[in-house]
Amino acid sequence: MGKGWNKGYTKETHPSVKKISSTMRSKKIDNFKKWREDAKKKGLISTPKKLRQDGDLAELIGVVLGDGHIEKFPRCEALYLTFHADDTELVDHYVRLIEKIFGKRPHTAIHKSQKSARIRLYQKNISDRLQIPTGARGEYTAHVPRWILSKDKYIVRYLRGLYEAEGTIAFHEKTYTHKLIFTNYNDSLLSIVYRLLKKLRFHPHRSEHRIQISKKDEVQKLNNLLQFRSY
Repeated sequence: MGKGWNKGYTKETHPSVKKISSTMRSKKIDNFKKWREDAKKKGLISTPKKLRQDGDLAELIGVVLGDGHIEKFPRCEALYLTFHADDTELVDHYVRLIEKIFGKRPHTAIHKSQKSARIRLYQKNISDRLQIPTGARGEYTAHVPRWILSKDKYIVRYLRGLYEAEGTIAFHEKTYTHKLIFTNYNDSLLSIVYRLLKKLRFHPHRSEHRIQISKKDEVQKLNNLLQFRSY
């Protein structure tokens, strides 16, 4: 049998190979599906490990829903978290948490013009394992995985992730008023936070885009429970 004309070429080095690749992608033809399945059975390709359902994972799911997103690429997915560049302890905390959960240290980039720090992790099947869809989630109807609802300690860690992303604590000296506030524009996420706080026996107040705890003793209790901004 003669040597194939495209042997040794890739889509980066030959225009015809690139055209074939683009055509197959547009028609959603996976020419390597059988090869990948055989390679997985032989152990030549590793399958991403199932994530352990514990407090760390609950917190990560919360922070991704609050201030992160997952982007889909042809061969993998990317998990992104973005924080203020000055929040170095917060950034370091989630770098360590992601590395612990996925077994891979994420990349961190500082964008000085935007004063932001972006944490990025590439891996396969991130969306399925976190049970969070890829892409923008402005209209996404959020839900809490059942395993998180099974234990209060998981609910607390889930809420911690949400509050670390979108929470603030405030103290007004003149009126001696304490407030712990969660702000978000996703109605389903606000409903979740409200219900979970009630489940933990707090008395939250809900307005259009925020959930607020205002009683001094409850603010302190929730702050201690979540370990908010404590690393």
